[in-house]
Amino acid sequence: MNEILTVLQADYMNDYTLIIHFSNGEKKAFDFSSLFDKGICHKLKDKAYFRNFRIDPFTIDWNNEIGFAPEFLYEHGLPC
Repeated sequence: MNEILTVLQADYMNDYTLIIHFSNGEKKAFDFSSLFDKGICHKLKDKAYFRNFRIDPFTIDWNNEIGFAPEFLYEHGLPC
């Protein structure tokens, strides 16, 4: 049985990058700036908005408006 991957914690690193801690024990750096041209993600350009994230039961969430599948963040993040 495969465990469901979730985000346990996220820490602001710099600019638009977070260090994300996953339920499988790994952590990865994810730079969100490459997503600014994707729909509502333009809101993440505002650094005050960007830094105001929270962890919901599965992933990172911005104001119940923007969220990403943990698998996406894991696959596209850089090991740290």
